[in-house]
Amino acid sequence: MATEVCAEMVANVVTLVVAAGDSVAAGDTLLILESMKMEIPVLAEAGGTVAEIKVTEGDVVQEGDVLVVLA
Repeated sequence: MATEVCAEMVANVVTLVVAAGDSVAAGDTLLILESMKMEIPVLAEAGGTVAEIKVTEGDVVQEGDVLVVLA
């Protein structure tokens, strides 16, 4: 079962911490977003393997956009 990690706000993608194929545990940082000059880490809600990264550094994301898919 795939888990989609979505943006909670409009923000810029600053740093991708993981790559496709990486194993992550619940609470691991997947990427860093920047909004209003604040850096916001996006955390894995559950453990798994990074199946797909749907954004690149420099992208602007909207609330609800899928950022990462975990398998």
